[in-house]
Amino acid sequence: MTASPQIRRAGPDDVPTISRIVNDWIDRTDWMPRVHARETLEGFIAEALPDREIYLIGDPAEGYLSLDPATSHIGALYLDRPGRGLGKALLDRAKTGRAYLQLRTHEPNAAAQRFYRREGFEVAERIADGGDGLPELRMEWHG
Repeated sequence: MTASPQIRRAGPDDVPTISRIVNDWIDRTDWMPRVHARETLEGFIAEALPDREIYLIGDPAEGYLSLDPATSHIGALYLDRPGRGLGKALLDRAKTGRAYLQLRTHEPNAAAQRFYRREGFEVAERIADGGDGLPELRMEWHG
């Protein structure tokens, strides 16, 4: 039996790792425009850390999830290499003890939409411009 991937709460020392994960995703995603410099994204992550539940998975970290507990909004779920169950493990962690979650995903990200639908999320709203020039879908999960 294979051990479950390690999930742990992120701290200030993890900000560069989290930033690397999201920046690498932007760099390898041809439809995603780079709106913010790498350093700017690192600043956003550091600023959000005290108010969010941010979880890392793997050792070394291969993905992360950021959750605003006040609004039950998943603001980020990024992986180095999708398709290995790490996103599901992070999402299961976010669902623990909650009856509702919401998130936004880019409309061009069909793979993410399939994943979220498989995990019980449904489209609640279409947003014409999510702030980066791309349309987004707001999705909800009711446990």
